[in-house]
Amino acid sequence: MSSRHTPPEPEVIDSCSPDSSSTSSPAASDTVLDVRELRVSFFTEEGEVRAVDGVSFAMKRGRILALVGESGCGKSVTSYSILRLIQKPGKIMGGKILFSPAGEGRGTRAEDGGAGQVLHSHSTPALGTPIDITALAENSDELFHLRGGQISMIFQEPMTALSPVHTVGNQICEAILLHQNLSKAEARAKAVEMLGKVGIPGPEKRIDQYPFEMSGGMRQRVVIAMALVCNPEILIADEPTTALDVTIQAQIMGLMKGLQRDLGTSTLLITHDLGVVAQLADDVAVMYLGRIVERGDVRTLMKHPKHPYTIMLLKSLPSMALNKARLPSIKGTIPSLKEMPPGCPFHPRCPFAVPGRCDIGTPPPLEDVDQDHAAACLRWREITAEEIDRADTETGSEGND
Repeated sequence: MSSRHTPPEPEVIDSCSPDSSSTSSPAASDTVLDVRELRVSFFTEEGEVRAVDGVSFAMKRGRILALVGESGCGKSVTSYSILRLIQKPGKIMGGKILFSPAGEGRGTRAEDGGAGQVLHSHSTPALGTPIDITALAENSDELFHLRGGQISMIFQEPMTALSPVHTVGNQICEAILLHQNLSKAEARAKAVEMLGKVGIPGPEKRIDQYPFEMSGGMRQRVVIAMALVCNPEILIADEPTTALDVTIQAQIMGLMKGLQRDLGTSTLLITHDLGVVAQLADDVAVMYLGRIVERGDVRTLMKHPKHPYTIMLLKSLPSMALNKARLPSIKGTIPSLKEMPPGCPFHPRCPFAVPGRCDIGTPPPLEDVDQDHAAACLRWREITAEEIDRADTETGSEGND
């Protein structure tokens, strides 16, 4: 690491400036991550594809924010952008990703060099002075220490996230030694401790096993241990239960909720499973075709959704349709990102769309519905319960003909 060039100073955003405040964003002191107008494109032979188009959201400190949507809506691209993991032909085209570390109280080196403290105190500003991650140089020490140290990620498939030729202990210890001032013996002891915390029986023996010697649920626990071993301020969980059976899913969800509560880690949960959202999340942002169409706290959004896409997603849940003859579904398919419809991106599939209003112009912006609740729909004030019931009946019959 000493051979790296001296990086430029990261851009520090004045949290008191007019540009840094928003009517829909929480107070600066409560915000650990503030994503503003993020745009990510992929350049193919057929032209530019906008995978993320003006995404904005704020993560509150110590809470779980769920980013929800169908496959291909841009959830994973958004999460990869936070760690600057977008590779060619992809590119971050604009926006800011503002990370507000907790300062000396968390994640920085203690004066006595105590065990478990990370090395990069020089790169951790005080609370309230956010760093724009998009402004950091690609090979800078700040970005290097950010990844895995202050912001960690649980990837979708644990078998691809773990090296098959190294023991799980070696892989966890590597993360510890890169970010913390510990000896190899101390790192191994910490790895064993963390494996125990994530519910792996006999961690003293399991630490010397290879990933292929473990079940899918055990491998996922190893990945969670690796992500949390450096006590990051932000944990990004990208579909953490997708490849697991229902029983193991419930165990992993309970584990993540308990660890989040005990460690106080702010979590960005990427998922398409609204059942997982209801059990784990504090706040929710719903994505469709690279844009956020609704956001709010989980209770408000589940009980009082305003955007038609959110309404229809909730209506299509089996638990919401137990007394119905047919399970409602959203008509049509997701349009190609290369052929974006004019107006509201959801209007071709929306049962409440009005021709000549919803299908012209630019996509509607997020509009405040209530405090900490916003929706990007032109008709959210007008949609009646009768319209929703009628659409419920129509989509139920269409989806099962």
